[in-house]
Amino acid sequence: MLNSSVSLPVLDYQSESSRCDVDAIRPGENLQDAHGRRVRYLRLSLTSACSMRCLYCRPTTMGHDHDPSRMTPVEIERLVRHLVEQRNVRKVRLTGGEPTSRSDLLEIIRRLSAIRGLEDLAMTTNGLTLARHADDYRRAGLRRVNISLDSLDPNRFERVTGVRGVTRVIEGIDAAQAAGLLPVKINTVVVRDENTADLPELILFAADRGLEIRLIELMPMGPLAPQWAGRFVSQQEMRKSLDPIVRSWWHFSSGSDAARVDLAELRDGRCVRIGFVTAMSCRFCEACDRIRIGADGTIYPCLMDHPAGNLMRALRPEFDAALLDRMLMSSLAEKKREHPATGAGIMTRIGG
Repeated sequence: MLNSSVSLPVLDYQSESSRCDVDAIRPGENLQDAHGRRVRYLRLSLTSACSMRCLYCRPTTMGHDHDPSRMTPVEIERLVRHLVEQRNVRKVRLTGGEPTSRSDLLEIIRRLSAIRGLEDLAMTTNGLTLARHADDYRRAGLRRVNISLDSLDPNRFERVTGVRGVTRVIEGIDAAQAAGLLPVKINTVVVRDENTADLPELILFAADRGLEIRLIELMPMGPLAPQWAGRFVSQQEMRKSLDPIVRSWWHFSSGSDAARVDLAELRDGRCVRIGFVTAMSCRFCEACDRIRIGADGTIYPCLMDHPAGNLMRALRPEFDAALLDRMLMSSLAEKKREHPATGAGIMTRIGG
């Protein structure tokens, strides 16, 4: 597991430029990796700070809201505008840490939502402050949210997240729906001996509110990596645990999305969309169309692999589009066909 004392590698892009000819990527040409997968989706971490301490991604240090090494709103806008207008990226998700911990989040949303060609601007949040700000985010241009919710039981919620806040998260979910941040999706990381018994209740909660819920397989990275084999719950086991409340399953969608989404017909006659994120039991690497960039400019071509350089020299002191393209091409050239068996990074830096 990578810890806060480990320095991230920075590629020498002076030498990279001789190996990666900028003329190889023309205006309007798509970014793609060495295996021909097009990049259309950016997951952008705004900060490593987070008000929760989730046991599966808890960092060794929290990070803070005023970090001079992180990208400013102007730098974020320039980066995203280039990726959208010149490289045909169509989706951006704001992540963290906890993105709502940034005091300039509304400015960031306003800047990005004004970029022509950006089809989807979403955010993943722990939901603790969403009840107060959902309307503001929607008016600023945010389109939808995913909200982390690992248990509805107050004690188990606290054990998993490190805070007493399940009521605030539920209020945030309701506020997001009322504000029109739709569809609201729930993210649940399933950990054996922690929240496996909560899955039926969470599914019924999603059905009650018309939410889509995503059940995420634990990945061997972060604090639980040494215990992964004993804490992992597969998609098949999750489905079996839902037998008491689910009458039948209907396949709904897949594609480049990380989740296979099924429509579950409940025994009470209602239906709910359930997505299974099966990074370990059924990899979806062949359809991967995303790249991750950290708040400090670190490039992560793959969630579970090592970082592949840092692009801040292309953003400051002046924006350099040609250098940015070379850096992105060089990092994507390192992306493997499938993710490694174990992860190298800290989720709050990478952005999930």
